[in-house]
Parts: sequence; C-alpha cells; structure tokens
Amino acid sequence: QVQLVESGGGLVQAGGSLRLSCAASGRTLSIYVVGWFHQAPGKEREVVAAIKWSTTDTIYADSVKGRFTISRDTAEKMVYLQMNSLKPEDTAVYYCAAYRMSRLWDAINPAPTNYNYWGQGTQVTVSS
Repeated sequence: QVQLVESGGGLVQAGGSLRLSCAASGRTLSIYVVGWFHQAPGKEREVVAAIKWSTTDTIYADSVKGRFTISRDTAEKMVYLQMNSLKPEDTAVYYCAAYRMSRLWDAINPAPTNYNYWGQGTQVTVSS
C-alpha cells in the first residue's frame, strides 16, 4: 500500500521555475515506480516523468526533456519534480502516481492506467 500527497503547485510566469513535491508512504518503495502526470482541460492525462525507486532510472516526456528533473529522496520518502523554463503549455493539474513493478528489470511503463496509486493533484499555472 502506498499513499501519495503532492504539493508545490502555483502560479508562475513563463521562464520561471517551480518544484513539486510528492510525499510517499509505504515500507517497500524500492519495488515501485513513482511518476508525475499532468492533465490540462480537455486533454488526456499523460506522463511527465517517472523514476524507479530502486535504481533511479528515469523517463521523461519529450516536451519536458532538458527542462524538468525528477528525483527521489529515500530517507525522506519524497519524490520531486523540478520544473525550469516553464511554458504556458505546461499549465495543468499535476499528479503524483505509483505502481508496483512485477519485475525489477522491467522498463518504466508510461501509461497512466498502469498506475494504481494517485495523489490528489496540484495546479500549475504558467502565465505568458
């Protein structure tokens, strides 16, 4: 069982930065993938970045590569999304999510349907 609570959203001007935080509970986080998703009005929820807790292998959406960085802190059980050079098109609700890997060597699955633990979401708005 994993519980996730995200925070850190807000309003920022284009070109600015924001750091989202996801507090994760659970005693066996080493077998989980934790990711960040976003969903804008009228659009599908899609992965922004995800990380294997055990190895720190990561994936990123093409739209955020070079601008966003996902990381995790094992001692604090926190996952962060550092967002730099923000663009108006980054505006969305951002969710922290997780799923348990069936095999630790599997590639990270980017599909939101594969993630069965979700936070409540935090709004990010980027003005031009």
